[in-house]
Amino acid sequence: MTTSEYQQLRQVLAEISDINAIGALLNYDQSTIMPTGGAEGRGRQMALISRMSHEKFTAPQVGHLLEQLQKQVEHWDQASLEATVVRVTAKDYTQATQVPGEFVSAFTEHANTSYMAWAEARPANDFARMVPLLEKTLDMSRQLSAYYGAGAHIADPLIDMADSGMTVAALRPLFATLRAGLVPMVDAICAQTPADDACLRGPFPVREQIDFATQLAAAIGYDTNRGRLDTSPHPFCSRLHYGDVRMTTRAREDDLGDAIFSVIHETGHAVYEQGVAFELEGTPLASGTSSGVHESQSRLWENIVGRSRGFWEIHYPRLQAAFPTQLGAVSLDTFYRAINKVSRSLIRTDADEVTYNLHVIIRFELELALLEGSLAVKDLAEAWRARYTSDLGIAPADNRDGVLQDVHWYAGTIGGAFQGYTIGNVMSAQIYEAALAGDTTIAPALAQGNYAPLLGWLQHHLYATGRRYDAPTTLHRVTGSSLSVEPYFRYLKAKYGQLYQL
Repeated sequence: MTTSEYQQLRQVLAEISDINAIGALLNYDQSTIMPTGGAEGRGRQMALISRMSHEKFTAPQVGHLLEQLQKQVEHWDQASLEATVVRVTAKDYTQATQVPGEFVSAFTEHANTSYMAWAEARPANDFARMVPLLEKTLDMSRQLSAYYGAGAHIADPLIDMADSGMTVAALRPLFATLRAGLVPMVDAICAQTPADDACLRGPFPVREQIDFATQLAAAIGYDTNRGRLDTSPHPFCSRLHYGDVRMTTRAREDDLGDAIFSVIHETGHAVYEQGVAFELEGTPLASGTSSGVHESQSRLWENIVGRSRGFWEIHYPRLQAAFPTQLGAVSLDTFYRAINKVSRSLIRTDADEVTYNLHVIIRFELELALLEGSLAVKDLAEAWRARYTSDLGIAPADNRDGVLQDVHWYAGTIGGAFQGYTIGNVMSAQIYEAALAGDTTIAPALAQGNYAPLLGWLQHHLYATGRRYDAPTTLHRVTGSSLSVEPYFRYLKAKYGQLYQL
């Protein structure tokens, strides 16, 4: 059902969507090819775009339209697109109107300044340069939480922004269960002779790496007519429009896995965005459900599919052909063990599946301590080292591979940034189990290098719905159950039990 008020709302939402796409394009350009001299001007431009978007969305006209539509929607089919657009827009509007436009603009400009400083400070190992910027980010993160209204914990409103319905009280026991299961597994594996991953150290020419990784993305189902791949300091995926979903990677000559698996990871995000139904375009529904659900797809494709033996039985001969000197004499068994090596490592994005969530838990608990005030920014680097020593048995030699390694706190809020990674890991196995049970053609197709049945199942059951449902409802619709760590542990124990005879 449509009314004149609904059509007016859709028109405003479409314009806001276009403004946000311009902001995303400015950010993509900044992260990929913008000259460093453009930083100051780009900060003002992005602040202007964010203010325009915020002011347009929080305008009295939108509030009036929503007020009228919420009276009408009572008589509509509650499962209809129209009713869902109104419901989700009303929730977003309530949140947006709690934050002053001046704050949105100021935070955007600050985040841009901080990001550009981080891009120089990390390679220079200069955490001292970031301390005052991070202190301001912390103050503004607390302000933002206060604007949204206090939850049981100061981080709750920030977490809810990315993963609606999740709270510190819910996440702490989830993380405790994971930690209890993962630490003994890490200890058991690391007590053995480590896998030999020298075959990944190259040198491998960067251009050839990216070319091969691009082919893998296309094989999985990434539509290159509606996207492109560039390089950036930190890989990411950006949706500008249904027909323009871009992603970036990074590549190092001495680490073949970095480019390949970051591309497969971002491909998971990208095929999700490319799979959102076109009818949702120009509305708040035209994106992935939540941070955690989004991460479930990057992890499903990167780890469950992309690090499986079956995947490389198909693609390893092609990789050997691309790098005959480096890999021609390396067996599939050696390569497979190398890409699934478990070790006590420093870098979250390079971490293996077994240790990865321990990296997330450290960050989550550090940002809670920062927000609570029990940890000062100036002491963050030392606290980081202490937690890595106690939790992973390894400490960074410098801040470049320590507290400076992740972009999140230097380009966004402190709080709400990391929990989605672990939620996504847990969901990935749960969704994959549901897919295999729901379509018995998926497993034999994967063994033949045919990813269309799995991608098609995910598009139908998950991707197409965008933000029509919140994360818990989405997961239940896809899997028939609530969030559970059991499928994740089954997956890890089956795979690594075989690799390490656990």
